Amino acid sequence: MKLIKLITVLLVFAIVTPSFAQGSGQGVAPTEQQLEQFKKLPKSQQKALAEKYGIDLDSLGFLDASQTLDKENGDKKLSSILPRDLESEDTEELTDEEKFKPKEEEIKPFGYELFSGEPTTFEPSENALVPNTYVVGPGDTFTINLYGKESFNGEVIVDREGRLAIDKLQPVNVAGMQYNEVVELIKQKVEQEMIGVKAFVSMGETRTIRVMVLGEAYKPGAYTIPSLSSITHALFVSGGLSDIGSLRNIQLKRAGKTIQTLDLYDLLIKGDSSNDVILKPGDVVFIPPVGKQVTVSGEVRRPAIFELTGSESMDDLIAMAGGLKAEAYQQKTVIERFTGNSSKTILQLDLTKSTEYKPRNGDIIKVPTSSDELDNAVTLLGAVTYPGNYSWQKGDKISRLFTSIKSDLLPTADYEYALVVREINQKGDIEIYQFSPIEASKQNSKSDIALQPRDIIVIFSRFQTKEDEETALKTLALTKEQLALRDRIKLWDKYEEKQFYEFIDLGGSLEKELAEQLADEESKKITNITDYLNSQEKELKDSDYAVFSREKLLKPIIAKLNQQSTYTSQVKIFGIRGEVRFSGVYPLPANATMKEAVLAAGGLKESTYLEKAEITRYGNENKSALNHVTVNLNKALSSDSKVNFAIQSKDSISIYPIPNWQKDLQVEIVGEVRFPGVYSIRKGEDLTNVLKRAGGFTEFAYPQGSVFTRESIRFQEQQQLNKLSEDLRRDIATKSFNSSVTDSSLSYKDMDSLINDLAKVKAVGRLVVNLTAIEQGKEHLPLQNQDILYIPTKSNSISVVGEVNFATSHIYNPSLSLDDYINRSGGFKQRADEDRIYIIKASGLVEVPNRGSWFASNKADELSPGDTIVIPLDTEHTDTLTLWSTATQILYQTGIAVAAISKL
Repeated sequence: MKLIKLITVLLVFAIVTPSFAQGSGQGVAPTEQQLEQFKKLPKSQQKALAEKYGIDLDSLGFLDASQTLDKENGDKKLSSILPRDLESEDTEELTDEEKFKPKEEEIKPFGYELFSGEPTTFEPSENALVPNTYVVGPGDTFTINLYGKESFNGEVIVDREGRLAIDKLQPVNVAGMQYNEVVELIKQKVEQEMIGVKAFVSMGETRTIRVMVLGEAYKPGAYTIPSLSSITHALFVSGGLSDIGSLRNIQLKRAGKTIQTLDLYDLLIKGDSSNDVILKPGDVVFIPPVGKQVTVSGEVRRPAIFELTGSESMDDLIAMAGGLKAEAYQQKTVIERFTGNSSKTILQLDLTKSTEYKPRNGDIIKVPTSSDELDNAVTLLGAVTYPGNYSWQKGDKISRLFTSIKSDLLPTADYEYALVVREINQKGDIEIYQFSPIEASKQNSKSDIALQPRDIIVIFSRFQTKEDEETALKTLALTKEQLALRDRIKLWDKYEEKQFYEFIDLGGSLEKELAEQLADEESKKITNITDYLNSQEKELKDSDYAVFSREKLLKPIIAKLNQQSTYTSQVKIFGIRGEVRFSGVYPLPANATMKEAVLAAGGLKESTYLEKAEITRYGNENKSALNHVTVNLNKALSSDSKVNFAIQSKDSISIYPIPNWQKDLQVEIVGEVRFPGVYSIRKGEDLTNVLKRAGGFTEFAYPQGSVFTRESIRFQEQQQLNKLSEDLRRDIATKSFNSSVTDSSLSYKDMDSLINDLAKVKAVGRLVVNLTAIEQGKEHLPLQNQDILYIPTKSNSISVVGEVNFATSHIYNPSLSLDDYINRSGGFKQRADEDRIYIIKASGLVEVPNRGSWFASNKADELSPGDTIVIPLDTEHTDTLTLWSTATQILYQTGIAVAAISKL
């Protein structure tokens, strides 16, 4: 900062020419703002700049930055005091570590900041009321007004002999007299010597006096100050106290004797200025070093270092510190004390009780803060209308928190699953109680759990993702109040989140993140529980989950349960998978049964097989052994059942679907059938049956050119295409090192283009079928979900693609041979592989023509309408890359299938 100030002033005064500085009147004069910036610099820098640029400080009105010279006696007379130069030395630039390193709040001595400010002047006001006891002396001025037969209005000064000379009156000696005595003397003298004239007398400007400020002053020395100045004015004149000056024992010495002692604490704390007496000429204000000191910190209003006089008690120290804050924990006040044996001792006091504590020099008193924990309260969090802390009284139950289920819970709340998280010991370990909010609202319900202090009640959303939640809300007929509450779902209230993580001892963003990681890592160790997680579902991001979903709210609870588990106490969690709404890992509540487990998972799906479920359980004695327990869900979920289906720690529950249960399976038939469209099928239904349902082929159908696609085949083909693309790239990179690729006739650019084309190809998933045979029942094709059958119109063309000069389609002519069609397409290109020509039939079959003789090559009956002749690239031109021919075949075959579909 100092360097910046210096540069600023240099720029300001660089425009001022030496001629102006010397008083010639030429050059550009600095503005008032620029001069003020210059004034704030230390004296040494002002002088350096003045010498460098030839500036006369007197011509600009600059004398000493802190003092002016009294013309008469040469004493120092204060005009203004600049703030202390706390940046007297340029400091090195801080490193990044120093910039961002946390800094503790420094406890400073009390009261010193009063004298380190920037007052404009410390002179007493000339308009101040002069006390009657003021002693008049040389230099004082009186304003005298005469009225009557004669009038006079003027000021009279007491000369150095102490005489006061009034026009037309005999001079009188007033030195040493009090102000009220002088006034009466003047009035009497006027009345006696000037008949018919009366006088009005008041004090004008007072004289200056010379005093000494010594000891631990910031700038000790002799100062000339107004005669009405007090001890505190003298302190201001000298710039205040040094860092080791005493505020409680400032002495006024007169003629070698101490006549007054000023305790600035009386002035600063109590506002008592009775001991701040008026100074007289020759007085000495002496500031001794500071005495014993005690530090008071913590939950007080004014933490600081206080000076002792020797008679203070603990109550006095607390009063000096401004009193205790409301959050102060008085019973655990700590005192650190030096023993004199190179060590410290610790004392503990209860400030609520009387104490005989005697402060010693160097004591550090720390008043701790009270805990934020609530003693007689419970907390309601989650999908509720009014989250927060609620008062607790003995005998309170959950039903007291919910006067109305619909008004107290959000529209998305789960009415069947909620938790009570309860601390069970001083370590902060927790246990879980599960209840149904809707059941708890009923009288004499088992779900109406008795509450204890510091319980947290967590209400979940009945939706797992934001998308599902928003969709459901759009379909609900909500009132205006409910629509307003809907906005709360979009925000995880900071209060709720903070309270929740602090309660389970995982407060703070870092601890929260570690908690979530721990929950994930620990749950993965339980292989029998987590094998099911999202196995058939798309992976969701954390931001995709609903605000009050099980996924979000259960993570810290499960993390805490993992943390508190020991070798003697298993982690209290269980897993459930299969035909439930929300498969996952859940906290194990007290006295949990199969019914609670199913409700935790959101309930059963329609496809659930109720006659059988299975629990995989670790053995009690041999924890590495697994047992499988078969459960009848009908009995387990029946409210009348007396059988105990208890759930134990780390149980993995599997809920199975009904045998042969299937969802709505659909296939699509497009093209030349009488009733094209989407058909629902049963599992394993044959294509022959579906063709009959579709009304059979039309007269324009071309079954030989049909295209049948299947999603599972498309997925496999896409994987093969991706792998092939990667293999080709790896092969080219390997070959390029021995220049086999760059030396070939096919450039690297061409090969890279082909690979990019291959990477962009999307698999079709075509399955070659003989549709005519299937329609007649000679062949059977069981259908799968999302199968699609394309039946094209009759085709009368032959296509020629690949390495020919003009790839195109020709009208089918039974008399033309394969070579005839190639010749009609312009013949082979230079890089055509004539020995590997193949034909893709309209049905998707691939045939290699027999071109071993002249007669074979002119064979015309091997072609049918809708066929495609493919002339592949001669891979020998580039290198012996074995994958090139496979790549070209896939590209051509995929293109033919897409072309056939596009014609429909």
